[in-house]
Amino acid sequence: MEPSTDAQYRPNVGIALFNGSGQVLIARRLGDDGPEIIAPGHEWQMPQGGIDEGEDPLTTAWRELWEETSVTNAVHLGETPDWLTYDFPPYDGPPHRLSRFRGQRQKWFAFRFTGEEREIDVTLAHEGAPQEFSEWRWAELAETPALVAPFKRKIYEHVAQAFRPFATPL
Repeated sequence: MEPSTDAQYRPNVGIALFNGSGQVLIARRLGDDGPEIIAPGHEWQMPQGGIDEGEDPLTTAWRELWEETSVTNAVHLGETPDWLTYDFPPYDGPPHRLSRFRGQRQKWFAFRFTGEEREIDVTLAHEGAPQEFSEWRWAELAETPALVAPFKRKIYEHVAQAFRPFATPL
C-alpha cells in the first residue's frame, strides 16, 4: 500500500535494527518534538523519520538509520507489507513543523546490524539533523510497546508481531 496523499498524515519510516541475539536497538528521546510528546517512563523508541519529497521509503530508512544511530553496517531483512498510522496527541504548543499534521503514516523496515557496537552513536547530529536521543540499548522486540509513548503503542505491537521472525538469535 502506498502512503496516503491525505496531507493530514506525514509520510514516515520506522526502523527495527536487530543484533545477532535478536534484540532491537532502542534509544531514549531527549525531549518532546512538537506534537511528538514523550510520556514519563515511556521515553524509548526505535529510530524513525520523515520521507522527503520524491524519496523512496527504503532509501529514507537507510538515511534515517545513519542520521539517528550512525550505523552504516547493516543488511535489509524485510518490511511491513502495509502502511501504519498513528495520531498525535492533542497539541497546543508553539508552532512546529509537525503541527500541521494529524499524525504519521509509517512503513517499517527491519535491518540486521553487522558492525561493531562502537559504530553506534545516537548523540551525533548528521547533515543538519538535530540530535534526538541521549543513549541507546538493546531490548527484546516484544517489550518495546511498553517502552514507547502510549500514542505509538499500537504501531509497536503491530511491528513486534510482523518482525517476530527476525527477533531470534543467529
